[in-house]
Amino acid sequence: LLAALDVRHVKAGPSGAPSRGRSDVLPTGRNLFTSDPRTMPTPTAYDLGRAAAEEVVRGYMQSHGDWPRSLVIDLWGSASLRTGGEEIAQGLALMGCRPQWDSATGRITGIEVLPPAMLGRPRVDVTWRISGLFRDMFPTQIALIDAAANAVAARDEEDSENPLAAKTRADGKISPRIFGTSPGTYGAGVEDILSSGNWSARDEIGRAYLDATSHAYGGAGGEGISAPGAFEGRIAEADLLVHTGDDPGRDILEGSADVAFIGGFSAAVAALGRNA
Repeated sequence: LLAALDVRHVKAGPSGAPSRGRSDVLPTGRNLFTSDPRTMPTPTAYDLGRAAAEEVVRGYMQSHGDWPRSLVIDLWGSASLRTGGEEIAQGLALMGCRPQWDSATGRITGIEVLPPAMLGRPRVDVTWRISGLFRDMFPTQIALIDAAANAVAARDEEDSENPLAAKTRADGKISPRIFGTSPGTYGAGVEDILSSGNWSARDEIGRAYLDATSHAYGGAGGEGISAPGAFEGRIAEADLLVHTGDDPGRDILEGSADVAFIGGFSAAVAALGRNA
């Protein structure tokens, strides 16, 4: 700050949250730039995401006495910037995948699908609900997630060990696993009706959430295509929603976005006749 006030050069440095393992952002006070998306998730983010994934599995097992087979991850662009891709890593770890990094540049070069013996548990069929900001900023990560899903779906493994491959064999093809709003639109799709109070039943909120998540994303460029009803099918099979709170200094009720995304998902599950 003193250097800037004295019209001297301020060194550049990456942005992020030190509390999420981002020691590279220290010392603070530098001229910030965002993370290099070609390095996300970073090795540190993967270690933290893998630990979080195992906690999700352990918690579900303790509560339900069985492994989770299918879940939805709420993936936000802002959180990914702060953590270096921890939420992406969490989903990949649940699927039994690990990024491969170039040792010289730290950039991701591909995906490794870990064998069941190394996992020690069944894979989880992960569906990703991406925010509009994530869609715009991280097409490379969308392509990475899509490649991981296709690789897992192609594995010749027991149905009990790989629910994604089992469903792919039953359907004859892999259905989309990454969903969001249409290009150029943002939010969960329920913000307007919540703020206006223009609804009389919870099902209306759930339907608005499902209708807004109308596009599937994937491919080498992270492109989106219209896929009405596809996300509804994934929610109907999901055992739980994972929404990671990466900022310990902010309460979940302080912002409307958490309410819209988590509440929208819960209302959608209820609208489909399941317990939310």
